[in-house]
Amino acid sequence: MVPEIKVGLCNPPEPIYLYVKSGELSGESYLWYQYDINNKITIPVQQTGLTGYISELKLTTKEFRERDNIKLDIVVRADEIYIIRTGIETNFAKTFLLAASLVQDFSKPLIIAAIAGKENVVFCRIYDAATKIRIRSEWNKDADWTAIIDNVQTKLQISQNFHIVSAEAILF
Repeated sequence: MVPEIKVGLCNPPEPIYLYVKSGELSGESYLWYQYDINNKITIPVQQTGLTGYISELKLTTKEFRERDNIKLDIVVRADEIYIIRTGIETNFAKTFLLAASLVQDFSKPLIIAAIAGKENVVFCRIYDAATKIRIRSEWNKDADWTAIIDNVQTKLQISQNFHIVSAEAILF
């Protein structure tokens, strides 16, 4: 079955980057924002949740103030492709990884939510999109983050491979 393709004006199929940040802009609180690099402005995103299919985790190195900073990019397929970018050492990244490590089936849609903590701290919560049940994880400051990332990436690959094999079985 070929999906219907809408014709006419559209935006190019470039990913939409969402950055995690707690702050205020013109008296409005926001936890995620987009950055317009051409105009060097921050665009607040008022919604705190993103529903979609997590398809990939990437570690990206970005220079900031003449230092290399490692970022966690969470690629989410939804109405568009979104990339949630956050520092690997942030509470958001760590709480995302702890919850994502408990996800058994990445072929189902999930809700990734930014939750405000105290003193500009932002946490991540993941929910099953169908049941709206939160995937709860215990905080572990001594977690092996590299092993968790590897584990989640392996599950994502298995889920994608299963999805491809299932689609091929339907076609043939």
